[in-house]
Amino acid sequence: MGQTRKIPQRKCIVTNEMKPKKELIRIVRNKDGEVFVDETGKKNGRGAYLSRELTVIEKAEKNNVLNRHLNTQVEESIFDELRQLISGKKNEK
Repeated sequence: MGQTRKIPQRKCIVTNEMKPKKELIRIVRNKDGEVFVDETGKKNGRGAYLSRELTVIEKAEKNNVLNRHLNTQVEESIFDELRQLISGKKNEK
């Protein structure tokens, strides 16, 4: 009996699509109120997931989706970091 491992699914807060956790980027607000990009997906805190697409990042920034989801003000630098992460990942593929 071969056990196939269940792939954890998460929902992108912009597109509302369920995707494998590995295909999404996690943004975290910890209990000290710091917001950062969690590339490991394992850090403590309130997490929100975004698809690895530039259009999704732009939409999240424009609509303040992250601010609402994490109940805090998300700095511009977080969106810059997300853009760099995505453009870096695209070059690897």
